[in-house]
Amino acid sequence: MGEWAVITGAGDGIGKAYCFELARRGLNIAMISRTLEKLQKVATEIEQATGRKVKVIQADFTKDYVYEAIEESLQGLEIGILVNNVGMLHNPVPCRFLNGPDIAENLINCNVISVTKGHMIGMTRIILKQMEPRQKGLILNLSSGLGTFPCPLYTLYSASKAYICTFSKALQAEYKKKGIIIQVVTPYGVSTPMTKYQKPNVIMKTAEEYVKESLEYVTFGDEIFGCLSHEILACVLQLIPLWIFHSERFQEVVLHAFTSYLKNSWRSY
Repeated sequence: MGEWAVITGAGDGIGKAYCFELARRGLNIAMISRTLEKLQKVATEIEQATGRKVKVIQADFTKDYVYEAIEESLQGLEIGILVNNVGMLHNPVPCRFLNGPDIAENLINCNVISVTKGHMIGMTRIILKQMEPRQKGLILNLSSGLGTFPCPLYTLYSASKAYICTFSKALQAEYKKKGIIIQVVTPYGVSTPMTKYQKPNVIMKTAEEYVKESLEYVTFGDEIFGCLSHEILACVLQLIPLWIFHSERFQEVVLHAFTSYLKNSWRSY
């Protein structure tokens, strides 16, 4: 599809895993994230492990003025894959809207605007307008399983990720006949810094495991959960009526029992 893959939120977690896996599959990597030192360290590791070229671009996606500089940095690269991975969680433990930290503007800038940026230059616009004339390319937009239904106690996060699901599916309808694959990836549980490195298990995958498996499903439809265990979990959850998730009793259980489980499953790194 092209010589380069562009990955946002590339310094750690799922973004870092995509960088390594796509480099192993023969692509050069353009890494975009906020912390320059972390990017440079990962870039060196990728170059030494795979022999591929790595370009580092520092950008803070909670700000809405970074896109012109990003577009300039990507000039001249034949980009075949874009992974819109950058994102943030409002609060690692479930909480009611008024009890969470007051970072709504940052979350919306990071989780929503970074994917589209309503004016001329946003990550999707920058890359898609290069892919369209070549009539080939792959765009992966990372959402969340919590964005596939209205999820109380993670309200802002769920809403921001639902936007990504809808945006991706509509965009795929527009550009599918032009040879461009646009897919939304909706994981349920991946052990990353955002999830406080929860202990991996059948559902909670390591970033490396998840990314490697999810890339096998890029032609399997407009939306995937990314791995077999998450697909099964999604099927089970879809059988439960939404009113149960929205009931006061269920929310109380989540606020207490699930919060305790989360804290006990966090690992220190």
